[in-house]
Amino acid sequence: MKNLIEYILIHLVEHPEEVEVVESEDDRGAVYTIHVHKDDIGRVIGKGGSVIQSIRNIGKIRAVKEGIHAYINLAEDEDEE
Repeated sequence: MKNLIEYILIHLVEHPEEVEVVESEDDRGAVYTIHVHKDDIGRVIGKGGSVIQSIRNIGKIRAVKEGIHAYINLAEDEDEE
């Protein structure tokens, strides 16, 4: 799942070297947190949130196929310069 999310993001952003997907677990299931360059946040969110919602939908489809619960979050690191 992590590889799928990274693959989508690398081909979407202008700074693919700064794409990072952190995988963790919580009581709900697997959590994938996306970190991208600050200039690429708008590209990942998309107009009206359409791109991030599409990434989440693809993730849900993959999670169902793998038999897990997965959540995808976009980290907005405001303190990075």
